Amino acid sequence: MYTFLIILILLVCLLLAGAVLLQAGQGGGLASMGGGPADNVVGGRQAETILTKGTWWLGGAFMVLALIVSVMSAHRGPETSRTQELLQQQPAAPSQSAIPLGGSAPATPPATGTPAPTTPAPQP
Repeated sequence: MYTFLIILILLVCLLLAGAVLLQAGQGGGLASMGGGPADNVVGGRQAETILTKGTWWLGGAFMVLALIVSVMSAHRGPETSRTQELLQQQPAAPSQSAIPLGGSAPATPPATGTPAPTTPAPQP
């Protein structure tokens, strides 16, 4: 059902783009905003054609379908890929401590319970 709705939205989008591109322009566009009577600024009343009605219907259908798909996708569970499933099934690898670039592991004082002696820094 979800895939069908996505395909339907794509079809409506293509039809809507075609209907908008096939319509004739009103005329001056922003160039007619210079002055004159209010009809020139807002634009005159055009005759409603089949393309105009189709644009409104296709726009409404797109909005409704987009809302339905949005609600459906919100209620879908999280999908995991096959790779994620395999990674979750494998045991975790043991962590290794970082070795400095010198190639030897850092020396650690023996754990005796007493703190290691510290030497004070020389005062200049």
